[in-house]
Parts: sequence; structure tokens; C-alpha cells
Amino acid sequence: MAEGNCTQVTEFILTGFTEDLVTQITLFVMFLLTYLITILGNLGMIMLIRASPQLQSPMYYFLGNLAFVDLCSSTIITPKMLVDFVSGKKGIAYAGCVAQVFIFDLFGMTECFLLATMAYDRYVAVCHPLVYSLVMSPRCCFQLVTGSYLMGLANGMGQTISLSSLSFCSSSVIDLFFCDISSLISLSTSDKTLSQIILRTSASLFGVSSSLVVLVSYMAIISTILSISSAEGKRKAFSTCTSHLITVSIFYGTSIFTYLKPSSDGITEDKWSVVLYTVVTPMLNPLIYSLRNKEVKEALRRLI
Repeated sequence: MAEGNCTQVTEFILTGFTEDLVTQITLFVMFLLTYLITILGNLGMIMLIRASPQLQSPMYYFLGNLAFVDLCSSTIITPKMLVDFVSGKKGIAYAGCVAQVFIFDLFGMTECFLLATMAYDRYVAVCHPLVYSLVMSPRCCFQLVTGSYLMGLANGMGQTISLSSLSFCSSSVIDLFFCDISSLISLSTSDKTLSQIILRTSASLFGVSSSLVVLVSYMAIISTILSISSAEGKRKAFSTCTSHLITVSIFYGTSIFTYLKPSSDGITEDKWSVVLYTVVTPMLNPLIYSLRNKEVKEALRRLI
């Protein structure tokens, strides 16, 4: 399509979920409560880990960074969505949309690699406990976390570069509640080949590789647990991985379904799966770890 007469869109309209007033009020209250729990849960987890000497270990160092990432990724999405519920015009400027894509993709991919790093940490703890302190040294933990943020930065920059090459002329309506790169590619009136290649390559290279680390780690963990003779030993070994396994299942399951599924006519049917990993998962992570982890509950009791 020729782009000579194209007037570039300066603002996008986010359709959200519904135009029904009662439903909007219900969703506003529900998402507001979810966001408040997300803020309190993740900030509380970060502060608890920093203040408790018994939580100064690699697992909680990774968990603190996971809480920070969840806090940031939720904040870039949910407050804007809440404003749109009470605003007559659900618009977002082009620059704001680009910033939302960059920050969300940065922290989204960072979370993928943090979860993979946490799986590796559990693998070393269960399969090689005698060398755990040597392998998971403070320097190694710092490098793993830094690498996770760098992978997220690479993903965010790649998606932003692909977005900057697109033109938007015929429509400015995004059938979602935030600026998602796949929705913007579908909306573009210019050649989408490069952007689609970058999106699929990023999802496959980064997302699949990090999920493979999780898969291989847990295959080794399960094999080691099955080789333990006592039932109590099996229960203790598996209990150290349960919280992380629940978090991984929710996050990877919904994100892989959304971004690696076959192409469809729109993303409307996937809105609630997107809500699950953009809004609900950041709220659930600190709850899962605090409710199922005896060390976290004990540290909280001592702090109180």
C-alpha cells in the first residue's frame, strides 16, 4: 500500500472490555482491588526480604527481583486501564503507546528469564545440595539477574524498533485494554513482514529458550525426587519447588498461548487470558510465595 497520502495516527483508542456502565463499574472495582493487592503484596515482599536476615539467600534474592518486575509490569498496564474505566475517552498518545510497549515487553521478558533462573536455583538446591552455596554465589546470582534484565531490555528495544517502522493510517482503534505489539502489528497499514519476524523470533528465541530451562530443570528435579527413598524426604524436596512451579505454570501457560498461537482475526477472544498474565499473575505471585512458604511466614511473624 502506498504511504504517500498517509496521515500518521497521533492517538490510539483502546476499546477495553465493554460499554455497559454497570459492567464497567464492576470491572473497575475488581481491577482496583487487584492492583492494590498487587502493590501491597509485591512491595511487602521486597521490604520483608530486605529486612529479614533469614531471607538473605539466592532464592529470596530472585524472588525480590521478581516482585519488583511484577510491580513495574502491572503499573504500566493497570492504572491506565482504571483511568479508562472512568474516562469518557479511552485514548492513549502514540508516544505513550510506544513507551507502554517498550516497558511492558522489557519487564515481561525479564520475568521469563527470572523464572528460568529460579528454576535453575531449585535444580541446584535439590539435585546438587552439597555445592549449592558454591554454585549460587552472590556474584553468580547478580550475573543471572543482570542477564535477565539485559534479555528483557533487548526484547523491549527490538519490539520498539519494529513498532517504529510501522505506519497507522486507516484505523486507530486497538481492540484491547493496553498497547500490545501484536495488536499494533495487525492494525498497521504498512508492510508488516519485518515486525512479524521480530515478534515471532523474539517470542521463540527468548520465551521458548527460557521455558526450556524451566522444563529441563524440573525434569532433573523430578528425577532426583523420585530417587529419594523416604516419603518425608520426597515431600520436603518437592515442597521447595511447589510455589515456583505454580507461578511458572500460570505465567508461561497464558503468555505462550497468547503470543505463539496461530494467527486469528483478532485478539478479542484472548482478552481474559491477557488479563490473567498482565494483571492477575503479578498479584498472585507474592500471595503464592507467602502462603505456601514457611520461611516467609516465619519472617513475617518475627517482623510483626
